[in-house]
Amino acid sequence: MDLEYIESLIQLMKEHGVVALELEEDGNRVNLQMSGGAAVPMMMPAAPVAPTAQPAPVAEGASSGTTVNSPMVGTFYSSPKPSDPPFVSVGARVHKGQVLCIIEAMKLMNELESDVDGVVAEILVDNANPVQFGQPLFRITPD
Repeated sequence: MDLEYIESLIQLMKEHGVVALELEEDGNRVNLQMSGGAAVPMMMPAAPVAPTAQPAPVAEGASSGTTVNSPMVGTFYSSPKPSDPPFVSVGARVHKGQVLCIIEAMKLMNELESDVDGVVAEILVDNANPVQFGQPLFRITPD
């Protein structure tokens, strides 16, 4: 693979919001990870990914809170290993920067951290289920 080809891959990643890309072609392998707006070759596990949090719409009879949405397409895991307890459960107090779950995307494990302090009101996805970009995963009510 030549440098022009890799630069075109990076441009496509930026245009389509892809955070990780692994490609093998003619015996050459490239693994790119977006970090701070630039794609960098990735040789270690993925860095924690900032979730997209936004105020949750309030339905009648429901309490308000912040919805933590998936920043990527992948598989939702509530714990680091199947035998381990979940990172968080309903009713748990969370702090900004605390790991909520893992989203596996392209064989990379991406830790999703809370960007708010509060209490987990709802976990909206079951363990090991696929998630889509922007899909609500958690609802956190402020302290």
